[in-house]
Amino acid sequence: MDISIVVPLYNEVESLPELTAWIERVMNDHQFSYELILVDDGSIDTSWLSIEALKTKNTNIVGIKFRRNYGKSAALNVGFEAARGEVVITMDADLQDSPDEIPELYRRIIQENYDLISGWKQKRHDPLSKTIPTKLFNRVTRRMSGIHNLHDFNCGLKAYRKEVVKSVEVYGEMHRYIPVIAKWAGFTRIGEQVVAHYPRKYGITKFGFSRFVNGFLDLLSIFFVGKFSKRPMHFFGTLGVLSFMTGFFMSFWIIADKLIAIAQGAKYRNATDQPLFYIAMVAVIVGFQLFLTGFVAELVSRNAPERNSYQIEKTV
Repeated sequence: MDISIVVPLYNEVESLPELTAWIERVMNDHQFSYELILVDDGSIDTSWLSIEALKTKNTNIVGIKFRRNYGKSAALNVGFEAARGEVVITMDADLQDSPDEIPELYRRIIQENYDLISGWKQKRHDPLSKTIPTKLFNRVTRRMSGIHNLHDFNCGLKAYRKEVVKSVEVYGEMHRYIPVIAKWAGFTRIGEQVVAHYPRKYGITKFGFSRFVNGFLDLLSIFFVGKFSKRPMHFFGTLGVLSFMTGFFMSFWIIADKLIAIAQGAKYRNATDQPLFYIAMVAVIVGFQLFLTGFVAELVSRNAPERNSYQIEKTV
């Protein structure tokens, strides 16, 4: 099978007939063998009834329904598990992404040997309340992830080589950072393609302001897990050493200053009368705690079943 198209959706009953017809036309025009995986993320409208009706007209449609709303990441992860195509395309169900972009995305994955192509909505039809925070988060993500050639990490229209989606796990709200997760998994051939973006035709957006806060926290989680999951002591131990040594040198300076003052017959303050003494004490205690955290994290990591799980690309 050439292409698997994964579409997560929540309360998009109005757009489904038009979206599926559009995708079917593009696939037939380019003679692709394909499957269209519609993942209903616990919709409370009649989206699932629409999927069932569309399935009777198009046997390439695969419908998956959640019992309740789990979020876009969960829908994508389940869609990835079900995908059988050599190239996996993800797109939103609100008709803001164009299926006409699929042939070029497919070509670049196959012919240019990319692992992942991320869409870039260069001209967006969204309010400033979405575009300005999105630009800020994209800038922060580029700096933290080292993927400097992507402008729009959160674009729903992406193309993946099959091996990528079978090797990554998407959970929480980490769908925004799949390129980062893929990079940490060893898939570094990541490209970008400018794609068309249309105004929302039906319904309203399903994401509120909280997605920006959650998105930043998820980015920190990905950065930590990707870099230190197999060696947590390197992270906590480094912070522990810095904190402990800071407290140690503060204490040494307080004691040395007092001894010098005594030797010279000058006035001096007791160590416990100085605020710096308590700062030093806290720094030493925090250093020990970070060390202990590192040891506990190492024990957990060494007993994890995936402690020696690595991505192997080829064998001969």
